[in-house]
Amino acid sequence: MEIRKAILTRFGMVYAAIVLFCIYIIVRVFIIQHMPRWDREAQKLDIKEFALAARRGDICAADGSPLATSVPYYELRMDLGAPGLSKFFYKEVDSLAYCLSRFLRDKSARTYRAELKRAFAQQKHYFLLTPHKVSYAELQEIKKFPILRRGRNKGGLMPEQEDERVYPSGNLAMRTLGKLTKSETEGSTGNAGAFGLEKSFEKDLKGEDGVAVKQNMSGRWFIISKDDPEDGKNIITTLDVKMQDQVTYSLKLQMEKTRAAYGTAILMEVKTGDIKAIANFGRNSSGQLMGGYQNYAIGNAGCSEPGSTFKLASLMAAFDDGKIDTSTIVDTGNGLWKYKGEEIKDSEYKKGGPGHGKITAKRAFELSSNVGLAKLITQSYDGNAKDFVKRIGKLGMLEELELGIQGEAKPYIRRPGDKLWSGVSLAWLSFGYELKVTPLQTLTFYNAVANGGTMMKPRLVKGVTENGSIREKIGTEKLIWSICSAKTLRMAQAMLEGVVTNGTAKALQSKFYRIAGKTGTSLVANNKEGYSHGGQKIYQSSFAGYFPADDPKYSCIVVINDPKGGNYYGGSVAGPVFRQISDYVYAYQLGLDEDVDLPVTKIENDIPGITAGRKKDIAGVLDELDILNGFAFTKSDWVEAKPDEDGLELNNRKVEKGTVPNVRGMGATDAVFLLENSGMRVSVRGRGKVKSQSVRAGSKIQRGGSIVLKLS
Repeated sequence: MEIRKAILTRFGMVYAAIVLFCIYIIVRVFIIQHMPRWDREAQKLDIKEFALAARRGDICAADGSPLATSVPYYELRMDLGAPGLSKFFYKEVDSLAYCLSRFLRDKSARTYRAELKRAFAQQKHYFLLTPHKVSYAELQEIKKFPILRRGRNKGGLMPEQEDERVYPSGNLAMRTLGKLTKSETEGSTGNAGAFGLEKSFEKDLKGEDGVAVKQNMSGRWFIISKDDPEDGKNIITTLDVKMQDQVTYSLKLQMEKTRAAYGTAILMEVKTGDIKAIANFGRNSSGQLMGGYQNYAIGNAGCSEPGSTFKLASLMAAFDDGKIDTSTIVDTGNGLWKYKGEEIKDSEYKKGGPGHGKITAKRAFELSSNVGLAKLITQSYDGNAKDFVKRIGKLGMLEELELGIQGEAKPYIRRPGDKLWSGVSLAWLSFGYELKVTPLQTLTFYNAVANGGTMMKPRLVKGVTENGSIREKIGTEKLIWSICSAKTLRMAQAMLEGVVTNGTAKALQSKFYRIAGKTGTSLVANNKEGYSHGGQKIYQSSFAGYFPADDPKYSCIVVINDPKGGNYYGGSVAGPVFRQISDYVYAYQLGLDEDVDLPVTKIENDIPGITAGRKKDIAGVLDELDILNGFAFTKSDWVEAKPDEDGLELNNRKVEKGTVPNVRGMGATDAVFLLENSGMRVSVRGRGKVKSQSVRAGSKIQRGGSIVLKLS
């Protein structure tokens, strides 16, 4: 009996312990379930925030035409747990797989079918159909496929938009415009400017991303609130598309002809300092010529000893200090001068000529005599080299221009007292060695001479706009009101004109307008071997000047490094590029006078010059202007407008899949959008509306094929 009682007592104690433990567990579960911390954690699983990417702003030419713009592409995802999908999935999955395979051409129908069935079995809610992103036009076709045509809730299609940066003008000014790269800042990942204007104006172009709050309901995410993104602002540059096209073409042509290592050309408006065109070409490791390979115009890659284009600054320094004038006589002898153990040679001596003998300082400049310049400067500043360097600084050549683009090289000049200063340094400085400047820094100096002595800060961006309104205006800026005296300026301008009329650039003369400028030829230094590159010498050819000389409107510099074929002089390598550019600009903008008959366009009425484009945009403008139009009777997203008695008639402009659309009459933005979304690569020439297209409308599209649009 006692044993039985003991057993029951023990059993009761164990049972009570188990009950108490269970009660403890239940209480703990209840407490955990109602703790705020776990409520917050559960909410994190059920509610998430998603970034809504802002559309990146455009970079535009001076006339507003896009140089860099964003075109939407779409990632194809599918919710295979969509309600109602099970009713017809197995009936139509074969057809869907066939359509996807035939349209995208990246997988077989069998592969698509297997992947879709596997994802359906796993009830995947965010299944990636293909890594291939599709255009807007392609997406509209895909929405017609089996299963997918039932929409988001029944068909499960979830296209996600991602903008792709395109450059309608191709590689024009590419190094200046910049490129995008993947970046991650403050926890968000996206595209950001890697260099050029894309990077310098990243904050304005990027805009502000929005936020969508989504809640998970039965395995599917629904938007429950949304803060819309603020699209990026547009950057308006000073670049002129037609001028840029010509500068790029002329430089590239000479680069190919001379097989040069790299080259750059810059065109600037004299009065404002506006950069109207800037081109850079270099070669990759395979020797292939590449546009925009480096920024030789502004950066360290092109910062080098300028050679004879610096002779203008040397003589202007001596003029302003009252040391000499253009009539000062200098004896250049036979073109060879031995100075403190070093030989200084003229090109005439190298060619075996008799030399120039006694000539004026002006003539020494026109003939680009190294001996003449070296003698004039060393005699003027013997024992006072610091004064020479100080005067060069006052000419504005030794300061950074602070363009607002990252990567500008800092000018360098060897100074008395420096470790590397030697007894011959002053002589070598006089004709452009022992200092380094960029082509743009040299051009800014020449532009000041053309501009009556006023040095303008080079301007690449005129302003920032948002929704068509100017948010920030970037005005012109004077760096130095007057770089020299009026007398020095007159002598400098006369010398520059003399170079073209009777000097080393005689071949550049034009019967229509006068050019002023200076040729430059310099040896390129190697840090380890001096001016020898494995026993070979590398030369750099340049020409800097302005036109028309009697009323300067534009200044320009051309620099070509390491031209092959034995001809490396500035007048015959860089000079012809300058002349091609100046001829075009003169004909394009400056050559019109009272004897030229211009066609007169009669304005019939006040109807805006709209001819074709997106229906909703055109109709919106017409409605705002209270102009009658046939908006309600058109079914296509794209229309063309024709005047009628009462206003404008809007007619459908058919856009068929697989054929090149007709974009004549459209603005550049609409035309690029439509063609890029059709799978073509677009280049734009000119400004205004599309006048012609290089590929006939209605012809079959070759994916990745190129098309050139001419605007007027």
